[in-house]
Amino acid sequence: MIGNEPRRARRWTVALVTGAVVAACSPADDAARPGTAAANPSPSAPASPADDLSLIKAEELPEVPPPPPGQPDLASVSLKLTRIATLVQPSYLTTRQGDDALYVSERLGTIRVIRDGVVDPEPMLDISADTTTDGERGFLGFAFSPDGERLYVSFTDLGGDNRVDEFDLDDGLVDLASRRTVLTIDHPYANHNGGSILFGPLDLLYLGFGDGGGSGDPNSNGQSLGTMLGKILRIDPVGTGGAPYVVPPSNPFVGQPGARAEIWGYGLRNPWRFSFDRTTNDVWIADVGQDEVEEVNFLPATEGEGANYGWNLFEGSRPFLGKAADGRVTPLTEYSHDDGRCSITGGYVYRGSQITNLQGAYLYGDFCDGRLHAVVQVDGRLTASADLGVTVDQLVSFGQDAQGELYALSLTGDVLRLDPA
Repeated sequence: MIGNEPRRARRWTVALVTGAVVAACSPADDAARPGTAAANPSPSAPASPADDLSLIKAEELPEVPPPPPGQPDLASVSLKLTRIATLVQPSYLTTRQGDDALYVSERLGTIRVIRDGVVDPEPMLDISADTTTDGERGFLGFAFSPDGERLYVSFTDLGGDNRVDEFDLDDGLVDLASRRTVLTIDHPYANHNGGSILFGPLDLLYLGFGDGGGSGDPNSNGQSLGTMLGKILRIDPVGTGGAPYVVPPSNPFVGQPGARAEIWGYGLRNPWRFSFDRTTNDVWIADVGQDEVEEVNFLPATEGEGANYGWNLFEGSRPFLGKAADGRVTPLTEYSHDDGRCSITGGYVYRGSQITNLQGAYLYGDFCDGRLHAVVQVDGRLTASADLGVTVDQLVSFGQDAQGELYALSLTGDVLRLDPA
């Protein structure tokens, strides 16, 4: 599971990935124990760009009706996974303006650079001395400023709190002396850290944080506007006048008594991965569930500000505390844990050119079963859904390159590109 505590009162044991860490858990345990992937990392190594993985096809895929004109044709999509590198517990992949290289974070605290299928021998950044890998902690995500001149990293510090630091870049190299802390959030438990960080509309920085951990959101952080936990925040990270960052005056709760002005959306349990459609700026949020439901939330670009996604009053569309949440966002799609899935990993809307029938579809998967899925929406209504017939072991994250092509990351080490079969 991504960003989740061990499932209690279960009759089986699963692999648990929480934020970006894998651990074995027993049915009655409330504390995750280090598992083999975390305890025995393999060294970073390049792999052949032509190393195509075998496709794992589902025995029976649901029949997908013909799409409306101009919509993705999921029934015609045929994929393969191409391994481009093997790293140590990769957790996120992105690109930098004006650079075709792929930048990949490793949960242990490093950023690796892949150029033409070859991993640079030295990491671009190493903050492994500043983070821990116990529980759900570690290097969670990172983002480059739109001009490619600054780097922002999201990680848990040695005390277990969420932290975002900024570095200047000099000709693509990290200036370690420029490091400054932009944001720190006290984190009461060792799970539900979130960690997504990306620049979105208006070139502002969006940050996703979990509810602080603990089963059921014991501090009710998800629905509280007085905390930054269980939220997506929006800030201008370039501080002025001694302030570490600036709150955009258009943020929805600016000036509201008792509310944190940084909040852009709330009511989230653990938005481990969210993204904006690079063509439309629509927002897609995959929120990790408690014991029953994993969900994908969608909102058009014009409707994201101030949205309430329902946790902990609801888990997906199901009442969790039995209370109403007026005006909450209901999931575009959701699924239960009945078929072996346990923790959602959000992806991107495909805007590349290599897989024509997939263009405009949103991709996501699940850490426990690894199957990749695609959904299509029209005017906020789900119109198509399909299992894409490929599987990624311990699917921890997706990535998107400068051309809009998509990648999938396995916590076991594989960095995989989605290609037409």
